[in-house]
Amino acid sequence: MATSASSSPISSSLGVHAIGTAALRGAVAGVVASLVMAMYAMIAAATYQHTGFFTPLYHIASTFIAPDAMMSSMMAAGSGSTFTFEFGPAVLGAVIHMMVGAMYGAMFAVIARMARLHGVALIVSAVVWGAVVFAVSAWIGLPLAAAIFGGGDPIADMASMVGYPTFLGEHLLFGGALGLLLAARPGTR
Repeated sequence: MATSASSSPISSSLGVHAIGTAALRGAVAGVVASLVMAMYAMIAAATYQHTGFFTPLYHIASTFIAPDAMMSSMMAAGSGSTFTFEFGPAVLGAVIHMMVGAMYGAMFAVIARMARLHGVALIVSAVVWGAVVFAVSAWIGLPLAAAIFGGGDPIADMASMVGYPTFLGEHLLFGGALGLLLAARPGTR
């Protein structure tokens, strides 16, 4: 009895190519959805949080670098300068955020493909996925990343520092954007 990749349950029912295509489309949609999420976070930081427009990017970057840019941005915002910009930490934060968005987008797209979700069910499921990503990030992923990469409390406690309602809202927007993007693309069903 020979076994091959084509005889596995996933490859026989959906095809390895279909799963790979779903993962790629999900990764691209995840990057775009992460940008929607980031814009909301940055607008929240500049407006009702009063911590500085670019602070969310610096906050994410502090996974790998000292939180100096984040702290400087927050202090400047407290003094009325909402748009303090530091190129390196901003780019690092954006790249990290988009990579994580790509990963979660790919994971969801594969799950959605295997479950054969489409239309409203796909979009609603993606919003629920955003809530799952919120919970995993807040209580597992971020504390783990802080421990592994030395990000400390700014990373481990990111959800509470940002505020749970805002952090949840960001992730629901991520899920909604992800679902809309995947539902709008032919071949993701």
